[in-house]
Order: sequence, then structure tokens, then C-alpha cells
Amino acid sequence: MSREDKVNDSPNHFIVLDAIGRGLKTTDKISKVTRIDKSEVELLLKDLTLQRLVVRMEKKGFFRNKTEFVINETGQSLLDSKKHELEQKAKHIEQAYGNGNTAQLQSFMEAERAWIPMMLFSGLLNVVFFSSMMSFMGMTMSPQESSMAGDTGGASDSTDSSTDSGSDTGAQVDSGGADSAGDSSGGFEGGGFDSFGGSGMDFGGDFNF
Repeated sequence: MSREDKVNDSPNHFIVLDAIGRGLKTTDKISKVTRIDKSEVELLLKDLTLQRLVVRMEKKGFFRNKTEFVINETGQSLLDSKKHELEQKAKHIEQAYGNGNTAQLQSFMEAERAWIPMMLFSGLLNVVFFSSMMSFMGMTMSPQESSMAGDTGGASDSTDSSTDSGSDTGAQVDSGGADSAGDSSGGFEGGGFDSFGGSGMDFGGDFNF
């Protein structure tokens, strides 16, 4: 598997990107809401920053500095495209379940199950529906699916900026991260996306795993 294929098949990158898009800015809060181990979140954030999908910022506080991440225009476009793709797949799942088409559901689960946690986290797949479908198929949820089903997105944590602003005196973009959230180029350094459709996104650069 090439590096690009590995990226296209990496739902956790999109889960973290979606969390940032909701306003979760710090590693700790992203890890808490996504239920992804903090060490893995740090690696995912590094990848997203290097690919210029998020902006890393150092905010100065009275007692200590704090690192925050904000999604930029390129990252939001990529996230929206992936969510639209998954939304269509969720509709197909619902139709297959409604028709009692076990073979079609089984085929989907074999091909796309890795994306189920992202679909649950983003609210594209209803938790109650998914639970009923799994029961119908006689299947059990994976640990990550169970985690997402138990707390799909942690909406109460998504508005953390207002509580943090009182102790912050300023912010600057880390020169080693993304250029800016408003970069009019809207693409990666050295390349761009081939397309937003299909089964995955073709990044202009490789993640450094």
C-alpha cells in the first residue's frame, strides 16, 4: 500500500479534522471527544499540519502558552467533500436495511466498515439505526464503534473558545505549520487534489508516517 492509499484509508485523520472543524482546538479536548489516544492524536495533528489542512497556533497565557489548532479553508473543503461522500453511503445503508437486503449490508460492512466510526462521530449514521442494523446482522460493534455510539461528538465540548479567551493575551501562527487559515491558494505546497469525488481524496503531499 502506497502512502497516498494509506492516507485515503485513514478515517482517524478525518475524525480529528472534523473535531477541529467543530471548534475543538487542543490535543487534550480532541482526544477526549474522539476517544482516540492522545499520542495518536498528536501524530494525526502533525500530519494535518504538514499537509496544510489545519493551522497550528501558539496562544500566550498568563501562566503558560497553549498550542491550538484551527481548520483552514483547504481542510474544510476536504472535510466537507468526505462527509458528502459518506452521507451518500449512509443513505445506501439505510435503503439496504429498509429492504432487508442482508447481502448488500454485508458487502458494505466488508468494504467500508473502517469508516463507520467517522460516520457515527459526524452524525451521518444514526446511532440507534446502526445498533439495530448490527443486531439484525448478528454482528457486534468494534471498540471504536461502541465508543462513538456512546458519545457521538461531544457537542458540549465543541465551544471551548469562549472559556479560554479570558486568560489569553495573544496568538501567533507557528512558522513550521500551515501558512494561514485564509490562504487563497487553497491547496497543498507542491500539488493539489486530483478530485473530491470517488472513494477517497488524492492529497498533493504524503503524510510522514
